[in-house]
Amino acid sequence: MQFNLLFLVLVLTSSYVIMAQGSYEDCCLRYAVGLRKGLRRMVAQYRRQEMDGGCNIQAIVFTMKRGSVICADPKVKWVMDLMQKMDNKHHKKRHQQVPKRG
Repeated sequence: MQFNLLFLVLVLTSSYVIMAQGSYEDCCLRYAVGLRKGLRRMVAQYRRQEMDGGCNIQAIVFTMKRGSVICADPKVKWVMDLMQKMDNKHHKKRHQQVPKRG
């Protein structure tokens, strides 16, 4: 009886730890200090991370062209500037007119 109870407690504890680790899988836990100008050109897109669920901080998550991610503080000037640049770049692409064939 004691062995069964011990086994059950062990299984529940390990499953709790596994589930807790899984909740942080897509969350930024800290910010990058900066991003060199050369690397800023390699940013493909960004998304906002809000403080909900397992995410403890608000962050901007930049995805690089090769797939790596960089987490940044949304209140820092270089982050706001890069977001603005990305928004302008994507806005121009969406609104470019296709030349008429004639």
